[in-house]
Amino acid sequence: MTLFLSPSSDRAVRKAAEDLREWGRSHQGLGVALICGPVSAEDRLYHAKCPVEKRSVTALAAALEEIGARWKVLDPCDPDFIMDLVGYDVVLSNLHGPYGEDGRLQGLLDYLRVPYCGSGVGASAVAADKILCKRVILTLGVPTPGWHVWTGGPATWKGRPVMVKPPFGGSSVGMSLVHSRAELPAALADAAVDEGTAVLVEDYVSGTPLTVGLLELPGGSVIVFPPLATEANEAEFYDADTKIDVDSRRTVTVRAAELAPDVLDRITRDVRTLWDGIGLRGSARIDLILTEDGEPYVLEVNSTPGMSRDSNFAVGAAMIGLTHTDVVLAMLHEALARPPYDVPLPAPAFSSATPTREAAVSP
Repeated sequence: MTLFLSPSSDRAVRKAAEDLREWGRSHQGLGVALICGPVSAEDRLYHAKCPVEKRSVTALAAALEEIGARWKVLDPCDPDFIMDLVGYDVVLSNLHGPYGEDGRLQGLLDYLRVPYCGSGVGASAVAADKILCKRVILTLGVPTPGWHVWTGGPATWKGRPVMVKPPFGGSSVGMSLVHSRAELPAALADAAVDEGTAVLVEDYVSGTPLTVGLLELPGGSVIVFPPLATEANEAEFYDADTKIDVDSRRTVTVRAAELAPDVLDRITRDVRTLWDGIGLRGSARIDLILTEDGEPYVLEVNSTPGMSRDSNFAVGAAMIGLTHTDVVLAMLHEALARPPYDVPLPAPAFSSATPTREAAVSP
């Protein structure tokens, strides 16, 4: 059973921070592969629009420099990516969406026996697939808005607003808030990657968006960050452009959520249930909506939280006294404290002359 700590566990958090900093001092020169590249639509959007100084990879690189790690940014689009991976002690991924946080990268790293930060194959796959995650949330008895799946053909319109979401990817890429039957076909087309792709159509629940971060600390305990209220000031919902904030207009208000004790208890119970039920580890962020009647509903589970300096996850950590670098140390510590691989797999052998699949296949 996971030992969960509340935000008020000041002494335990201070002790964990001290232990992490001491651990970091004893691991100077740790080889860290920082994975980042424009693989998914979400990452391509950030790569194209987000200023360099506001990117997660920039903040993570600064933290690794402060720790004294031997680090390098590795791009999965580079043909030598896999060969380079095995030269590092641990992987810290900043990939989001398909291939990065849906279990495929995690499976590759498991096969190569390279330790990595964060959740494993199963939990990553569940969290990344919005439709599968919805089913698991329901199975675990956690409240979530009503929904149905569209796979083509005539669209069902129930006469009330809906959120149309692609099955994979984050940062609200491809999401639409639909108010009328006439708007629905275009929204479904935007969310569907290919013909026949399943699309999540979720009942729109108005209220205050909340986000709750969780971080695994030395010893296996998990600290639950204080819930944050995130309100978009110039958009109907917290969409992709608002999250990226290219022009630094600060159109999102992020603050500590003011919650009644019973509501806080319910939210804490639900995020703990999801952490254990999905099998998350390392770090995670869970997004919710709180109705005007004080009813919390879970929207999504993020197994690879954004880690820019101003990210919701970093803000939540700061509220309990953890710096951005403390969080990175916790993630690295969790990866390296995990039991070593013991499966009888051969050591990978590489050749720089190995052709890519595209080059090897004749036209």
